[in-house]
This record gives sequence, structure tokens and C-alpha cells, in this order.
Amino acid sequence: MNPRRYRLVLLAAGALILPWLCPPLATAHETDQPPVIVAFGDSLTAGLGVPLEQSYPARLQQKLREAGFPHRVVNAGASGDTTAGGLRRVDAVLAHGPSIVILELGANDGLRGIGLPHIRNNLDQIIRRLQAAGAAVVLAGMKLPPNYGPVYTGQFAAMYAELAKARGIALIPFFLDGVAARAELNQPDGIHPTADGYRVIVERLWPVLKPLLKKAG
Repeated sequence: MNPRRYRLVLLAAGALILPWLCPPLATAHETDQPPVIVAFGDSLTAGLGVPLEQSYPARLQQKLREAGFPHRVVNAGASGDTTAGGLRRVDAVLAHGPSIVILELGANDGLRGIGLPHIRNNLDQIIRRLQAAGAAVVLAGMKLPPNYGPVYTGQFAAMYAELAKARGIALIPFFLDGVAARAELNQPDGIHPTADGYRVIVERLWPVLKPLLKKAG
């Protein structure tokens, strides 16, 4: 056989054999990695004042396992964080490849008396960026103490429902429902839940989250 033709035959054979020997790398969707839920928030998400395993993301992880869901929960809580800080952290949250993000931010903004248009705009940008990346968003509503005045506190609480409706996302009307103002479920500061308080939070969160698990899982 002509040497040049022989080389061409070898190259053609290699083109057929190499893909079989070295199959293409699997994409993220083709791997067996469990879907990720990111708990994205401030100290209420981080679990300030309780051991990490007693924070609400850790308790949610336990609840998921008990219910037979494969999801992995990532705690992306940062104590003292604001909506502006959260907006700066969106890329870090998306780096986890979440299928669901539970967004709990805004309380620290409200306690500082930050203007509601600013808070709303930051939350809206966070939600839109998470949705653009394909994540389902659960928005956790918050409320402020009455000493901030009825107008500001009323508009602050209503802001979460308005955003959830505008963006078509699931809403927890009040993240601390069943926990706020109950001394036995709060730490001495009266703000951060105890381990038992976080257990209540997960139970109240579950009915909102579970329908999304069926879609994402």
C-alpha cells in the first residue's frame, strides 16, 4: 500500500476509535450530583447564636432526608447582611448551581431605616438574576417592630408580597411566623431564634418549599 494512503487509513481509523475510548465529559445535568438548595440570607439564615447543626438550613437538610428528597442544602447566610450585600453575593450563590434559592434578606435594611425603593430594587435585582440562572426562588417575608411607624412597617411588610407576585415566585409571608415575640423560642436578644425556634421555622417553610421540590427533584 502506498505509504501516504496507509497514513490516511490510520488517521481515519483513529477518528472512529478515539471517541469510543475517550467519551465526552458529562454535563452537570448528566451527573449524579443531587440538586442544590441555597439558603441565602443574613444572621437568621446563618444561625447566629446556635451551633451550625441547629441552624434552619441544617434542620431543613435533616427534614429533606427524612422525607426522602436527595437535595443538598447550602447555608449562604451572612450575619449583618443587607440587600445591597446580598446583591454583591449573587455570583457566589450561583456558583453552587442551585435549583432552588430561599431568599431571606431585608430585615437589616429595615432596622436601619433604609428607603423602601432601595430595598425593593435590590431584592428585585437579586430575584431576577437568580431566575435568569434557572433557579426557583422562595422569598421569605419579614416584618419590623411597631416603633418604626405604621406607614414604614406596613409598606415594608407589603413589599415582599408585591415582589413575589410581580416575579411569580413562592412566598413565605413572614419568616419568623410562630417564633417572633415568643420568649421560649428566641435567644436573650429577642431577635434570633433558638434551636427550637429554627425547628418551627422549618415546619412553617416546608409547605411552601415542598411543591418546588417535586419540580426540581
